[in-house]
Amino acid sequence: MAIWEKVRSEFIDVIEWPEQGEAEGPDADAAATLVWRFPRQGNAIKMGAQLTVRPGQWAVFVNEGRIADGFGPGRYVLETRNLPFLTTLLSLPYGFESPFKAEVVFVATRQFTNLKWGTRHPVLVRDRELGPVRLRGFGTYALQVRDPAQLMREVTGSQPHFNIEGISEQLRNLIVTRLADLLGESEHPVLELAANYDELASALGQRLAQEVEGYGLAFTSLLIENLSLPPEVEAALDRRNQIALSGDLQAFTTYQAGIAMEQAAANPGGEAAAGVGMGIGMAMAQRLAGTAAASGPPASGPGASPPPRQYHLLAGQQQLGPYTAEQLLVLRDQGQLTAANLLWHPGLETWQRAADLAELAVLLQTPPPPPPPPPVPPAGPEP
Repeated sequence: MAIWEKVRSEFIDVIEWPEQGEAEGPDADAAATLVWRFPRQGNAIKMGAQLTVRPGQWAVFVNEGRIADGFGPGRYVLETRNLPFLTTLLSLPYGFESPFKAEVVFVATRQFTNLKWGTRHPVLVRDRELGPVRLRGFGTYALQVRDPAQLMREVTGSQPHFNIEGISEQLRNLIVTRLADLLGESEHPVLELAANYDELASALGQRLAQEVEGYGLAFTSLLIENLSLPPEVEAALDRRNQIALSGDLQAFTTYQAGIAMEQAAANPGGEAAAGVGMGIGMAMAQRLAGTAAASGPPASGPGASPPPRQYHLLAGQQQLGPYTAEQLLVLRDQGQLTAANLLWHPGLETWQRAADLAELAVLLQTPPPPPPPPPVPPAGPEP
């Protein structure tokens, strides 16, 4: 303290907490100051000194480590009638005209708003639809001192300056821990949590009320701004929704191949990685396309029939075809197809004799002989 302030204190005794920031210095975070001790040379305070407590403040007198008196907003002249408990503690001589020694601590009782909380690590919960999922959350809260003496006893102690950051980490841990319990007991599906933020925040505030009350504090508001799934899970849900909306296997195949190529292009491995990604995408497309072909193409309209079956013909060591059943009928008439010829079509494991294929039995039956010629009419008598 400067020499002039020492001299000034011998003549004028005014105790106040100036506009926050003026007393702490230019580098102090004035808006976050929770507790500030009035600096006094030797803690000597004259009887008759003036005490000014501004709105949003509370002044606490501490004598030899014991909380003696407290004053709310207003202006006071420190006399015996204003300090009955402190006067009894001190047993001041000299008609209570001599200076007494006591610390004056100012506590901010205004609301501290827009304080933030968030999960440092994901919270693991089990959902009925998605199974075990990891959730991250964040939000804001407002804090207020409800019992200055309790705050000093349990939190700040004898510290001359206490900032809101000194307890914000503890409050964040409390919020996240109680939120994990609440989500674990909640029956709301993960995909419906956004519709229940207010309900969850209210239940969370009730669980925290008694704990923060032990610090002399109270949450005047508590908000949940977001509870989110990991990005990869959200991306998987988006893909599932897109596929469900398209209802088209070919579109799904194209989409998956595009995703594979996009991820490979983003790989820092360069062109080689992009080529691998493209190969993976094309292989996936071919595999899914083969599955679609095996199950038959989708019908183009009501009552649409599948395409005709294709047959391969083995003539000696030469493989011919494919042929439709109608084309096989022509080959039979030309003598190029007999019951002993080997045939194969998709769905058969090995080549089989044409006579063993039930659907061709009719085609390979011996054709009936040609119809007889029309009868010659008998010759009549000669004229």
